[in-house]
Amino acid sequence: MRKVAVIMGSDSDTEVVKKATSVLKEFDVPYEAHIYSAHRTPKEAADFSKNAEKNGFGVIICAAGMAAHLAGAIAANTTLPVIGIPVSSGGLGGLDALLSTVQMPTGIPVATVAVNGAANAAILSIEILSLEDETLRKKLSDFRASGAEKVIEKDKALSI
Repeated sequence: MRKVAVIMGSDSDTEVVKKATSVLKEFDVPYEAHIYSAHRTPKEAADFSKNAEKNGFGVIICAAGMAAHLAGAIAANTTLPVIGIPVSSGGLGGLDALLSTVQMPTGIPVATVAVNGAANAAILSIEILSLEDETLRKKLSDFRASGAEKVIEKDKALSI
């Protein structure tokens, strides 16, 4: 199975990113987490993304706040799928990061989840990897069924 790279722009993004890594662990998906900044370590970020596929990665998740150029900088240097997690930081509640992540030029797409939506970034990466992994696809199907069962149980227990 290919690995997922989980890149954050700063260690201040760790709490958000943990929501992604816990989902990846739950599904037994191998991953590596790193800190690279599009602005402070552009060479290292570019080197990582240029070599990601040959190093066994299948998807790259990038979390960054404010200007949030990390996902775009990574996507510019690889053809692997890149998923951006806009992180809420500063005074704009993550809107700045959301717009920076989602507004990519034609030819360099970044799939973008909700502000602080790290769990969905992990699930989307699992969906991508499951295209070539039947076991992972089954785990994903079971996960979805479990979520549906929980909602049905809550519906039955509802008394307002």
